[in-house]
Amino acid sequence: MKKMILVAGPYRSGTNDDPEKIAANVQQMADVALQLFERGYLPMLGEWVALPLLETAGSTGLGDPVFNQIFHPVAIDLLAHCDAVLRIGGPSQGADEMVTQGRTLGKAVFTALDEIRFA
Repeated sequence: MKKMILVAGPYRSGTNDDPEKIAANVQQMADVALQLFERGYLPMLGEWVALPLLETAGSTGLGDPVFNQIFHPVAIDLLAHCDAVLRIGGPSQGADEMVTQGRTLGKAVFTALDEIRFA
């Protein structure tokens, strides 16, 4: 079975909530996810689950109550099913929270693709 790795990077951080900059952040995480997949891992982004849920739940904008109820909690729940966290990108309170949660859950934490090793 493939090891599942949560890619944690900036989503809103440094974007001033500009949709194009947020999309670029998600694309950067997706690009890394593809590299993980090509190396034989099963990548996961919290955004892949949270964003469709936010739309369906009627979120009206970043940081609204629906967003806060779903966005980070979904990633934390996904993390429980992952084998590791790969922290990428620049400053991000949310990505740092995934690292903290990962360590609390006893998951491996990596900061570069080349670091990824499992016993």
